[in-house]
Amino acid sequence: MSEKDKSVEENSLDEELSLNGSGEDSDVSDDSQDEVENVGTPTYEELVDKKEELEGLLLRANADLDNALKRTLTEVEKAHKYGTERLLMELLPIIDNLENALNNLSENSSKEDKEGIELTLKSFESTLDKFGMVPIYPDNEEFNPEKHEAVSMEKDKEKKDGFVGNIFQRGWELHSRVLRPARVTVIKN
Repeated sequence: MSEKDKSVEENSLDEELSLNGSGEDSDVSDDSQDEVENVGTPTYEELVDKKEELEGLLLRANADLDNALKRTLTEVEKAHKYGTERLLMELLPIIDNLENALNNLSENSSKEDKEGIELTLKSFESTLDKFGMVPIYPDNEEFNPEKHEAVSMEKDKEKKDGFVGNIFQRGWELHSRVLRPARVTVIKN
């Protein structure tokens, strides 16, 4: 190989070395290469902050999931507890009719007729009791607007003011929730 060819080859080799970051001017290229590497690599403090942030997000996500599960369980429990509410409300007029029939029996009706209505009424009431229905029959109780519906006022010297007088219609509760308030008169002397 001629000297001219050797010098051209050495120059091209020097250029390759300087482009690859190795060679005599490697100090300058190493600094710029470190800067390029540091741009994409977070510091230890940044990593710790990111870890804490992700742990917080994970805790919040777990708490949200737990709350959603509890809320769903509560809603399912309420659906089981109060799912029959509509059906039971439809049965209440039947009980009212049986009570009215019992109270308004004619003098010509037989003892068996009265017993039959009473047994039917008791059967209905025991069935409602199985589903958590409890009658509100406020005899000698103070008027409670949450459980009683005032139809009118009346005077009665034997009872205190604010107490229930006559009961026109029994009320009903389903698992302590008032489905129908008792229709009553309130004493005001």
